[in-house]
Amino acid sequence: MRLIGLAVVLTIALLAAAEAQQVGSLRHIGFLPAGASPAHRRQLEALDEGLRALGYVQGKNIAITALWPKTPSELHELAALLVKQNVELIVAPASPAVAALKRVTVTIPIVFATAADPVGSGFAANLARPGGNITGFSQLNVELSGKRVELLREAFPFQKAVVLSLAADDESAMDTTKAIVQETERRGRALGLELRVLKVPKAEDLSTALGGLHPQRDGGLIVLPTPMALAHASTIAELALKQKLPAVSYSRNFAESGGLMAYGVDLDDQVRRAATYVDRILKGARPGDLPVQQASKFHFVINLKTAKALGLTIPPSLLQRADQVIE
Repeated sequence: MRLIGLAVVLTIALLAAAEAQQVGSLRHIGFLPAGASPAHRRQLEALDEGLRALGYVQGKNIAITALWPKTPSELHELAALLVKQNVELIVAPASPAVAALKRVTVTIPIVFATAADPVGSGFAANLARPGGNITGFSQLNVELSGKRVELLREAFPFQKAVVLSLAADDESAMDTTKAIVQETERRGRALGLELRVLKVPKAEDLSTALGGLHPQRDGGLIVLPTPMALAHASTIAELALKQKLPAVSYSRNFAESGGLMAYGVDLDDQVRRAATYVDRILKGARPGDLPVQQASKFHFVINLKTAKALGLTIPPSLLQRADQVIE
């Protein structure tokens, strides 16, 4: 079957739920992330946590069918496949998955959790009343991008840096990525820094692209928040450490994988919060009437082991502001 080559289908439902199905109390929802990395799989765990807090138990009163795309190009076909599963609702955390679903259904409710620009991406008419079949929780990638420049500069007094944009030209979030680049460059200019954008459209080119960087010539590394950057966070962190590059990204697993710093929205918390909209929609609410909510929880992580490996002394004031220090 072509499906086997596309993704692993995970249906969380137990045979013991047969009785619940007979009385019509087992709700069936879908889950379509933008990738199949450990970070994406952790999002499903976060959704399960959020649902459990609301009284939903897998196999007892809810079943989740999750499809895991190996590459972004598989999203459209997997979206069409998921729609055919007769799910009542689909949770699609990131913009690329939402965009793929939007092309194949206008009736099944879709809840996003980490979309960067829901209005600009065409998912919502406006934040207060999105209309249509899509709503969810947004993150503040553009607004936070300048802060990441400031934090890296405070930890490492560089005069120049490379801004890594790991994004394919056909990604749905391309306009948002441009806005993030502009805000990053704006903040860099305000700090008197020289920033160079390094665009890498394919993950397999990361090793070559980052392998050519050197801290004395290129300074630090600023990783832009894109779905592909989340999927390959550990690879980027490992390459940055290998090249002795002080680096900052937006996802916690980047710092946990050896990157120097991470600052951004708590993506797992966003998915847990999305469970509240799943609950409301399953109980009859219309997604178009539920306002898009902004992020409310952020994380700032410093990997002190990496700092020592890079020969950096992190200012105590910066360590005190961190939510997590990896030693």
